[in-house]
Amino acid sequence: MTTQHETDQLITAAHAAFELSKDVTPRVRSDWLEGTAAGLEAEADELVGLAMQDTHLDEGRLRGELKRSVFQLRLFAQEILRGEHLGATVDHEDPDWGMGPRPDIRRLNIPIGVVGVFGASNFPFAFSVMGGDTASALAAGCAVVHKIHDGHRALGLRTGEIVTRALKSAGAPAGLFSTVTGREAAETLVEHPLVKAIGFTGSTAGGRALFDRAAARPEPIPFYGELGSINPVFVTEQAWNQRRDQILSAYAGSFTVGMGQFCTKPGLLFAPAFDAEEVGALLQHELRSHQSSPMLSSRLREGFGQALASVQGSEGVGVLVAGDDAEAPQPTVLTTTGDVIRQRPELLEQEMFGPATLMVQYEPGTRLADFAALLEGQLTATVHAEPGEDLTDLVTALRARSGRLLWNGWPTGVTVTYAQQHGGPYPATTAPGMTSVGTAAIGRFLRPVAYQSFPAAQLPPPLMDDNPWGITRRVDGQWVPAAREARS
Repeated sequence: MTTQHETDQLITAAHAAFELSKDVTPRVRSDWLEGTAAGLEAEADELVGLAMQDTHLDEGRLRGELKRSVFQLRLFAQEILRGEHLGATVDHEDPDWGMGPRPDIRRLNIPIGVVGVFGASNFPFAFSVMGGDTASALAAGCAVVHKIHDGHRALGLRTGEIVTRALKSAGAPAGLFSTVTGREAAETLVEHPLVKAIGFTGSTAGGRALFDRAAARPEPIPFYGELGSINPVFVTEQAWNQRRDQILSAYAGSFTVGMGQFCTKPGLLFAPAFDAEEVGALLQHELRSHQSSPMLSSRLREGFGQALASVQGSEGVGVLVAGDDAEAPQPTVLTTTGDVIRQRPELLEQEMFGPATLMVQYEPGTRLADFAALLEGQLTATVHAEPGEDLTDLVTALRARSGRLLWNGWPTGVTVTYAQQHGGPYPATTAPGMTSVGTAAIGRFLRPVAYQSFPAAQLPPPLMDDNPWGITRRVDGQWVPAAREARS
């Protein structure tokens, strides 16, 4: 395990690397990301093999996840060439400005410094050593010290070696990226004065403890934590009557993918009151082909068992499809009623991180927005409805409580793209205005600075009139697109 002294040295080295690299051109930084992507791609066989040993995930899932990480690095590499993340804005001096003479003022986003990143247990590539938090922090121009998750330590260490070597080969300064392990290193990472932000994906309890530490520092820092989500699904009466079997089939597939260990697993489904025996038989049929496997760690298995027992043991909750207590548990579907939820809304707050879900039966004519109003913050919320239905009140209520809304779909796929939003109100995340997936994630690790009445020679390149980096800018209120090829 990394000691406090060793962690301090790595953070200090990361800060030195940041100082050397914070003002490099977009082309140079883009090449560093491309070099890292190529390094991971070249070692894919070894990394996937290690991941299979460290986790209970199959080869296909792991190769897909590594492909996602490589794609993400290359997407960010192209994104920063356009420079939109820099938010470069130029307002020239204007003596006739509407509220009085305007001075020359120019605004730019700059990288914040060293970022501490905590890897997730359930995604050994996509949310780990070179996952979304690390990739977006490097793209922003920051240095990263990554705390490897104990659930895949060997994989994390080897990935860190490959990334360090790839960055060195691409010309990045030593120390720009490093890894640490263990609790002592984690605490040092959150409290060190040279660390300026934290990215975290994990449990609500663990994330909240670190969030409180970050806020209690003499200089509080941003803590971008993804903590927990139940991801409710609302099925209207019309949708249920038109395509009940189709919905149940897709539901069974969605809540069991990855053994229910996805942060976007639909853990809650509202449906019109139904015949429990008939629906239970349909779900059992759909789940019959599900191949159970051990969960990612014994700790997660224990936590899942406790959460399931708590919900299942609650008054008014029944079992629609019974799972088991095996190391590789069979899926469980629980059921309750809308009346029980009204009396005990805390049932909507209990996440069962594993292959289990709760169906809530509501009476015909029920206003679904009233149930939505009982929910805490969520990463996603889904509506299944038919054409022509007016669900404005429900969608408005869900919009206030979730980061991504889905219509007639399922939330367990989170693509990396420009418009993606992976975040939401607390406790889904600690920063509801941000996303940890997609190109907008880069913005978490930047802060704006304005330059007023500066001589041209003293301006940073993105704010110079001739735009030497060729990036997208807003000049006197008008957007000017990036040059076709960003300059070096």
